[in-house]
Amino acid sequence: MDPFVLNPYATLVAASVTLLFGRWLTQRIPFLQNFNIPEPVTGGLMVAGILALAFLATGFNVHFETPLQTPFMLAFFASIGLGADIQTLRRGGKVLIWFICAVVALLIIQNIVGVGLALLLDQNPLIGLITGSITLSGGHGTGAAWSEIFVQNYHLVGARELAQASATFGLILGGLIGGPVAHTLIARISADRMKETLPDAPLGFDDPDATQPTTVFSLIETFALVSLCLLIGMAAEEALRGTAFALPTFVCVLLVGVVLRNALSFSKWHKVCDQEVSLLGNFSLSLFLVTALMSLRLVELASLALPLITILAVQTVIMALFAMFVTFRIMGANYDAAVLAAGHCGFGLGATPTAIANMQAITHRYGPSHLAFLLVPLTGALFLDLLNAICIKAFLLLPFFPQP
Repeated sequence: MDPFVLNPYATLVAASVTLLFGRWLTQRIPFLQNFNIPEPVTGGLMVAGILALAFLATGFNVHFETPLQTPFMLAFFASIGLGADIQTLRRGGKVLIWFICAVVALLIIQNIVGVGLALLLDQNPLIGLITGSITLSGGHGTGAAWSEIFVQNYHLVGARELAQASATFGLILGGLIGGPVAHTLIARISADRMKETLPDAPLGFDDPDATQPTTVFSLIETFALVSLCLLIGMAAEEALRGTAFALPTFVCVLLVGVVLRNALSFSKWHKVCDQEVSLLGNFSLSLFLVTALMSLRLVELASLALPLITILAVQTVIMALFAMFVTFRIMGANYDAAVLAAGHCGFGLGATPTAIANMQAITHRYGPSHLAFLLVPLTGALFLDLLNAICIKAFLLLPFFPQP
């Protein structure tokens, strides 16, 4: 049976309805509320599951055309950059260094676990790297880049498909385990300790449902800034492509946002409206995530080979334990640390947007965490890819890896 194709506009309508459906479900099912499952994750996975059942029962197949998915993702990272002034970045200090140390430790552990299990299951150790930090902490983009290298230089058959499947699996579980991990950790924190770290009011991305004053023209001004970040960022990525300074597009867009925000603040030529930046960022984040999840082909994921499923299942357990016993403790074992642990689950298995969605689900229920919303976007977007590349290259030097 030929697939039923939804054009980009129909896909946008479907994504909007799916997001509202996820919100409706989350508000009515105590389990989803108690374990802080993000609304885009709830709606997206429910629709993907319904479509998978329909395909198995009748052969009915839906194909979503998603050219807007990438612009939504880039707009989200542009809003992160536009919301980061120099004074805010300085507040990271030593806490940022500790969080980066936790991120590096997880990268190393993911690769040790992936490679170790691959060898134990009599698989190519390169498969262990793909199901390690390449796709879990790296996501689809990093997975696509390294799988191409493994195909061309190491002649690893099926590397591209394996990388996409592993990254998709991570995206799903990154959005599912962050809430329960934070729920478990918050239950351990005393009421007095919660009050010590809870700020008075939400800022920026802390609470997407917070009422924020805005006007048509301030929104248009902010939309123009976001669009400018995308334009310059994509041009910068193209100019740097193939050089030693090559960066993913979303990192270029974010950096342009940071530079533009602080240049405008320093010159006092224009004041960036934080409320509007938050509004557009949350809008883009929700539609990006729900589009990515509702278009998943769960039937294909269910048919993955047993070694891949085994490795990814163990990696998920490792991520949850690491967030609870390492990230949470070294970040202070308080409310901020619990939100950071949920965020770490998000980009440690999936992507930075998943991390933000995880944290929003928690802060919407318990209260804002300014520190978490400072550190996670900064680390996930600016430092993670560079640190991951160094870690992967170091592992490839080990003697049991095939030589190109």
